[in-house]
Amino acid sequence: MLILNSFDEFKNIFRSGKKWIRCKEAIENIPNIKENRYHSIGDSLVYMFKTENHRDDQDLKGHRRYMDIHYYVEGKENLEIAKKRELDTKIKYSDENDTEYFHGDGEIINLTSGNLVIIENDEAFRFKGAENLKKVILKVTIEDNYFLNK
Repeated sequence: MLILNSFDEFKNIFRSGKKWIRCKEAIENIPNIKENRYHSIGDSLVYMFKTENHRDDQDLKGHRRYMDIHYYVEGKENLEIAKKRELDTKIKYSDENDTEYFHGDGEIINLTSGNLVIIENDEAFRFKGAENLKKVILKVTIEDNYFLNK
């Protein structure tokens, strides 16, 4: 997990690489898309501008082919995160939706406006306690520029 304090910090750290450039494009495109609906850029990134609070997640979930990036435009939210190897599997990995679920507890992180968090695929997470939430959710492939199975 990597927590950044601003979108500018993200742009300074991740200046090159197709997937990072696409992440930047997605965040900058938020004024032009419908809210609460996934959109895609190429075959390596899907993103959404989430403007609705959510129900708290019951289980920690993880991915293998995608990493999650959440950029907080407004509001705040708590993230619980842990390494998958430190948790018990509840539902085994599904290749169809790139998701697996876990039991256990992790570290609670408080995220707020301006923060950007990168959740890697060796981690499981759940979100809790959103207030006045407006954030960009990006799901980015861990492969360099394409899916290996296509």
